[in-house]
Amino acid sequence: MITSLTITRTALAASLGGVLLLTACATGASESTATVSATPSAEPTTAASAIDIPDAWSGVIDVTAIPLGDDQTSTSPAVDYLYSCKTDFSGRGPINGGPWIDYDTGTWDSTTKAIVEGEVSWPQAYYDEEIVHDTRTILTANLPTEQMTGTFPIADTDPAKEFDRNPNEIEEKLVELTLTAAPAVADEPSCVAMGAVGVLKNGVYLYNAVDASGGDAVAHETQDLCDGHPDGGDYYHYHGVPSCLLDAAPDTGSTLVGYALDGFGIYVERDSAGNLPTNADLDECHGRTSTVLFDGVEQEMYHYSATIEFPFTVGCYVGDPAPVPSHEH
Repeated sequence: MITSLTITRTALAASLGGVLLLTACATGASESTATVSATPSAEPTTAASAIDIPDAWSGVIDVTAIPLGDDQTSTSPAVDYLYSCKTDFSGRGPINGGPWIDYDTGTWDSTTKAIVEGEVSWPQAYYDEEIVHDTRTILTANLPTEQMTGTFPIADTDPAKEFDRNPNEIEEKLVELTLTAAPAVADEPSCVAMGAVGVLKNGVYLYNAVDASGGDAVAHETQDLCDGHPDGGDYYHYHGVPSCLLDAAPDTGSTLVGYALDGFGIYVERDSAGNLPTNADLDECHGRTSTVLFDGVEQEMYHYSATIEFPFTVGCYVGDPAPVPSHEH
């Protein structure tokens, strides 16, 4: 679950000791404790193995003509769709459709999309991860540890306000997320609720792929230089693995960038040409099973894979998700 914490940043660092600790019984028992440093500037991603990544994915998405994900929520798992727990979308999306969206072709151009102005750094940001037995506990301020954000609320002088009036602020949110560190595939996939579907290793929430109206959030909502923005509760978040993390990942191979609520990893996977997979390379939950580096061990397991086309990361849960509050926006 995610709960607000009343501890201070200093007390948290002191309690964790700011060191990496790994202990295990000499008999090979599974009892272990691993604590990741509380240092705010710690590198949030780690390159993994290129094993099981094909030399070339099945295709390449044109960043100037990305398929639009509007009307692509479903009531059962399906490739290209978000299996959504919510079926009645009565909320409002952005006020105006941007010129980067071509409704005639059903595509949008990421190279011409409006970007919220501003470059704001967050020195108080942190990301702490601890594994005890089969439980992964993540503590974060829900602020990016390495990246900047735009200026919110969107200023009246910002050209982006013509398309999105986002009046919300970015606030520090001291939260605790408890996930399984030994994820298992459930008997059947489950739907994705509005709000958080996971957390990225730079300390920021990952939300599902749609806005309050059920539209393609990445295409329609006006976001900042790192593809993030705050919701009505002032929670900063992304709707897919943001461009700044994609750009920071190695040119080839597999990189763990976060965790879904069911405990499975979210990866950036690039082929020999540096391309991301397409939906055609993934299953109905937007993932696949292959050899990846997970908690320091190369192992064959299920994982979600980032794309630049809807639904971007998690299309449905293959495991049992941890319960979290709904952060609708």
